[in-house]
Amino acid sequence: MAVLITGGAGYIGSHTCIELLNAGYEIVVVDNYINSKQESLKRVGIITGKDFKIYNVDLLDAVGLENVFVENNIEAVIHFAGLKAVGESVILPLWYYHNNITSTVILCNIMKRFDVKNLVFSSSATVYGIPDRFPVSEGFPLRAMNPYGRTKLMIEEILRDLYESDHSWSIALLRYFNPIGAHGSGLIGEDPNGIPNNLMPFITQVAVGKLNELSVYGNNYPTIDGTGVRDYIHVVDLAAGHVRALEKVSKFTGVDAFNLGTGKGYSVLELVSAFEKAIGINIPFKIVNPRPGDAPICFADPSKAKRELGWVAEKDIEEMCEDSWRWQANNPNGYNNHSELLAEIESPRLLKNSGDFLFNRVH
Repeated sequence: MAVLITGGAGYIGSHTCIELLNAGYEIVVVDNYINSKQESLKRVGIITGKDFKIYNVDLLDAVGLENVFVENNIEAVIHFAGLKAVGESVILPLWYYHNNITSTVILCNIMKRFDVKNLVFSSSATVYGIPDRFPVSEGFPLRAMNPYGRTKLMIEEILRDLYESDHSWSIALLRYFNPIGAHGSGLIGEDPNGIPNNLMPFITQVAVGKLNELSVYGNNYPTIDGTGVRDYIHVVDLAAGHVRALEKVSKFTGVDAFNLGTGKGYSVLELVSAFEKAIGINIPFKIVNPRPGDAPICFADPSKAKRELGWVAEKDIEEMCEDSWRWQANNPNGYNNHSELLAEIESPRLLKNSGDFLFNRVH
């Protein structure tokens, strides 16, 4: 029995693959690499010493996706795959609606056909829009303010309707706050294409010299220093939350939402200061115009996840910064130009500690 991971080569997906493999799960990964690289999955195998299947399949390809179910005994799905850049979604809304929503409908249809009804969905705190108060709990009004966020909200509604039509489904909706950090090995991390959309890879690319300075979007918010406040969560903690959610959906039927965050907010400049303190590198920045639709403050009430999933975020802001920098310093060009690093990693001395490594690529 295996867990299907859609978008498993991505930033959060690859870290979740590690947590699942280390917890003893068999996994099958599907990814089309539009926003990811297969190299991340090779490194997942190196870190865990575990074998797993990979399919280069787009979820819009119903025939290709159905073949994955035919060839594997899938018992549950963790659904990460989707386009995720807020700004891009405003420019290309139809692409986002078609890719994110249609692919999810195709996936659920195939799951239903194969009687696979345990699903963990990668949602987002963007479904809350600009909250009226803080911390944000799961019962807050849902009012996404951009096409990306609306695709997440629409998919949540589709999944609720699916459960209402068939009460044998078990679905967890995980609303992420702001994932940062990287695996402690420094082998996998966030590798954005072009100019980063998220704050931490922007900071680390300035630190490594790829970018000259950090752009800070607005400094007139009602916060401690005028910059936006967010709930930053270590990606490894976030990945662990998926394991707990998977355990949950295997034991109950229904559909429910869970915030995954730390419950604490940091401003942009507080995060920059924490990074400078942890790493010892100065990060030059400039203030630019705020982005439309950005909430001044947003941080989670994660108490429901603690109560019902038995999950809490454990890593602090210092560890988030240190692990982000370790990844970027070891991989200044991300997963590109990796031959020298892997030559060192795959030396007999290091492989002795990681176990024999088998890696199957299917299709």
